[in-house]
Amino acid sequence: MSGTEQLDPRIANRLKRDRDGLVAAVVRQYDTGEVLMLAWMDDEALRRTLSTGRATYWSRSRGEYWVKGATSGHHQFVKSVALDCDGDALLVSVDQVGPACHTGTRTCFTEELS
Repeated sequence: MSGTEQLDPRIANRLKRDRDGLVAAVVRQYDTGEVLMLAWMDDEALRRTLSTGRATYWSRSRGEYWVKGATSGHHQFVKSVALDCDGDALLVSVDQVGPACHTGTRTCFTEELS
């Protein structure tokens, strides 16, 4: 965390994190409602997202923060963030530039299960 910046306590106190301190973030296209991806945020990732307007997540596999689009150019510009009624999930509405999925598809949810 940079300096003394922290997530607003009024928000932090409402979050119900998993054992790793993470909250699921469902990401959708703001104007169509299309579900693009699922990612994870801790308090710092959420703080960065809210303060910069750029979607920032915690990578469980790499153990580091990542700003969507920083390397791919497929940016997510945040329009709004909502907390669900239980406090254990976030809905991040974004303007997605390019594919949202690391596989190159628009959405990560391409496989229908029978």
